[in-house]
Amino acid sequence: MGEAKRRKAALGENYGKEAQILPWLPITKSQAQQFSKWSNRGAWLGIGFLVIWWVTVRFIGPAFGWWQVT
Repeated sequence: MGEAKRRKAALGENYGKEAQILPWLPITKSQAQQFSKWSNRGAWLGIGFLVIWWVTVRFIGPAFGWWQVT
């Protein structure tokens, strides 16, 4: 318990607050991880939609006679 008290005295009002990535950037480490997680998920979702769009344009549309691919 002594170490926690010393750390609390040393940090003062910042005790228990999450650390920021950079001192001048008001983004915490967990917010950066969450942004990375969501952007990665969004990128894979975009890739999936692109593949579905390509298959539709290249194969499904011409198979049903909607248009011709030359």
